[in-house]
Amino acid sequence: MSAEPSWTPTEMMTVVAARALAEATTCFVGIGAPSTAANLARRLHAPELVLIYESGTIGARPSTLPLSIGDGELAATADTVVSVPEVFNYWLQAGRIDVGFLGAAQIDRYANLNSTVIGDDYRRPAVRLPGAGGAPEIAASCREVFIMVKHGRRTFVPQVDFVTSVGYGDGPGARERLGLRGRGPVRVITDLAVLTPDPDSCELRLDQLHPGVSLPEVQAATGWPLAAGDDVTETDPPTEQELRLLRELTGATDVDD
Repeated sequence: MSAEPSWTPTEMMTVVAARALAEATTCFVGIGAPSTAANLARRLHAPELVLIYESGTIGARPSTLPLSIGDGELAATADTVVSVPEVFNYWLQAGRIDVGFLGAAQIDRYANLNSTVIGDDYRRPAVRLPGAGGAPEIAASCREVFIMVKHGRRTFVPQVDFVTSVGYGDGPGARERLGLRGRGPVRVITDLAVLTPDPDSCELRLDQLHPGVSLPEVQAATGWPLAAGDDVTETDPPTEQELRLLRELTGATDVDD
């Protein structure tokens, strides 16, 4: 019998997301899992990574993870603090940010995201979610977009109930027709795998499996027939340094998920 891994699925997802920021120089960060991954990347291999939060903090270097975009730790450690309109007009919508990190309640086969409502009736939804915030502009204008979500059929649906943030719309050419500046989602990082858009169809396909995860397991957790790329690889497990720094950052004392 194989030994249980020394990391949780959430830790695996966070480490993989942090690794993906190796070549980025600017990152528009959301609170929660994206903030954890970005701050881990800055501690691991990207000390010059410029973290930009929606509240107007540029170059934030928080010593603890912020609780919200208004957390005073962000302003206290930032290179500068500007107005929210300046963050969006000068930095984001002008295409000056390399990577935007997003999460969502639903994602579909074309990487469109929903963080608005669950259910067919917008006025009387089954669940009303927090809403868009800056996500639509991030999805539209960052040079690339990374998405972090836990893998399950409630999240990975054939078609989102509401398009909060456009991924690839209804397929090839949709972003261009909408006049969106950025390239769009290039990675969907989950606690099971990494998905990337097919270069021809724009539909998400399996690119990497995390250690101990099988292709049927990921397909069963996806709400559409998930195809696999031609060369699916296994993700490298987290190193001792990655786990140590991540747990110091989150204050984790054990590996319970």
